[in-house]
Amino acid sequence: MTCLHPHIRLLLMSLVLLPGLLSCAGQPRTATPASPPAGQVDPIAALLPRAAPAPVAPDTDSGPAPTAPAKPSRHHLERMGFSTQVGAFSNLDNAVRLERVLDAKGIDAYYFRHESGLYKVRFGNHKSYRAAREEAEALRRQGLIGRFFIVIPDDYAAARIRRSGQGNLRSELVHTARRFLGVPYRWGGEDRKRGFDCSGLTMACYRLNGLNLPRNSRMQYRAGRKISKSRLRKGDLVFFATHGGKRVTHVGIYAGGGKFIHAPRTGKTVRYASLSNAYWRKAYVGARSYL
Repeated sequence: MTCLHPHIRLLLMSLVLLPGLLSCAGQPRTATPASPPAGQVDPIAALLPRAAPAPVAPDTDSGPAPTAPAKPSRHHLERMGFSTQVGAFSNLDNAVRLERVLDAKGIDAYYFRHESGLYKVRFGNHKSYRAAREEAEALRRQGLIGRFFIVIPDDYAAARIRRSGQGNLRSELVHTARRFLGVPYRWGGEDRKRGFDCSGLTMACYRLNGLNLPRNSRMQYRAGRKISKSRLRKGDLVFFATHGGKRVTHVGIYAGGGKFIHAPRTGKTVRYASLSNAYWRKAYVGARSYL
C-alpha cells in the first residue's frame, strides 16, 4: 500500500475497519472512545449506513427471525436507532439527577445499571449517527453532559440475534431486568404521579435490547399482542389494575416459572413477585407480547 495515494490508502484502511465497527454485540464497552473533540471531523459518521430503523419481526425462542419480515403491524416494535450514552456513576442518585435534568429539557432519557455495576444514562432515538452526535454535542456545549458514546443500532441484542441467528432475545430481556434487582428504581416518567415506577423499568429493559417500547404502562398495554396467562413466555409483559377495576396502572416483565420482575413503587427496590400471589392474581388485567 506504500505506492497508493494517501487518500486511497486511508479509504482502504477505513473499509478494513468497518466490519469490526458494525459487528459490536451487546452493551457498549466502557473502554470505547467517546466522540472526538469539538471541531474535529468524525470519520465514523461517513462510514455508517444511513438506513432508518426497521420494525422488528416476530421472534421465537429458537432459530433466526426471517430476513424479510412481513408488513409491520401495531404489535411489532420499531427497532432502536442511534442513541447517546453518558455517565459512569457509582452513585445511583447522580444518574437519577442527570436523567431528570435531561427530562426537564424535553429529552426522553432513562438510566440503568450496567453490567459493570455502574449507572449510566441513555437518551435519543435518531435515524442517523450524525443527528445523534449533533444532539449530544449541543448538550455538551450547554454543560449538561460531558463525554458521550453513540450507540449504533447493531450494538443491540435484537440486531445481533437477528443478524447472527444466535442467542435468545427473550432471555436477554429477562437478563437485563435482573440487573435492576435490588435497585431503588426512582423513575421520572408519567406513572410517578400514581407512585409507580413500573413502566420505566420495562421500557428500559426493551430499549437497552434495541426495541422501542413506549414509556407509559397503558401505551405499552395497547402496543402489544394479547396473550393468555397460560401462554406467557419470558420477556412478555404482565399488566395490573392496582386501584381496582380494569384500568392499567402497573406492569412487570415475565421471567418464567410464574414469576415477574417489577418496580413496586417509588423508593422500593426492584424485585420478583408471583402471579399466584393473592394480591397480584386479583389485580391481574392481562399480558402482552411484542416478539
